[in-house]
Amino acid sequence: MLREAHVVIVGLGLMGASLGYDLRGHCRQVTGLVRRPESVTEALDNGCVDQATTDPAAALPDADLVILATPVRVLLRQIADFGPMLKSGAVLTDMGSTKAEICRALQAAPAHVQVIGGHPMCGKEQSGLAAAEPGLYRDCTYVLCPLPRTADASHRLMLELVLHIGARPLVLDPHRHDRLVAAISHLPYVVSSALVAYVAAVGEQDAQVWEVAASGFRDTSRVAASEVKVMLDILLTNRPAVLAAIDDYQARLVELRELLERSDEAGLRKRLEISAKARKAWQKDN
Repeated sequence: MLREAHVVIVGLGLMGASLGYDLRGHCRQVTGLVRRPESVTEALDNGCVDQATTDPAAALPDADLVILATPVRVLLRQIADFGPMLKSGAVLTDMGSTKAEICRALQAAPAHVQVIGGHPMCGKEQSGLAAAEPGLYRDCTYVLCPLPRTADASHRLMLELVLHIGARPLVLDPHRHDRLVAAISHLPYVVSSALVAYVAAVGEQDAQVWEVAASGFRDTSRVAASEVKVMLDILLTNRPAVLAAIDDYQARLVELRELLERSDEAGLRKRLEISAKARKAWQKDN
């Protein structure tokens, strides 16, 4: 199925262009749909797609599979705008980092269009086509959220795509997905951002804090450098789950603070050892 498909990737940033690299040569055609004329030239020069255009009317009517790889609130608009332009039986999916709101929009797409939510669990703090690379999705988990109206053939097409790019498919309910990624992805971004803000405030009083910063700070602050526009969309469209995660995390910080304030070495050791054991177990499996 994938071999005969005309795939249109909407948005050729890190995620979309990386997908294009992996799909090109394995589909009938890979077309990139972008906003700016200069992005057309860049995409063709980099070889991540066979064709590129800024015109939805030129790209979408012949598409068998349309993949929205744009920021979350942009792709919500694109679902409404592009759905009516697709041919009967075309599959519309996304790569958005939140799923409940997106899947509601997909469910409301025109009845002649097949829909399924998607979210590859990978990425980098760098953004844009220049950061894209073949093999980005290899060994990552790729979440699929089939909807009540998703046909088996459409689900199989997406499974074929996921396996072709070397990822591991995982089917999740949209709300469960959002709760899990709030814990594993969105909360870490918030925490990392707050950490950098705190250290920057320390740096205003003593600039040498940046001279003593090393690998620990580098590792824990890395995701704070993520593209703000993308992360704003993610946080605002997964607000309830992120707020719940922040509350739970804050309570755990308070607990650690209280143990430290009391010099409760045994209690502090127990909490730290539990966390160390969980982290090592995850690392061993990944």
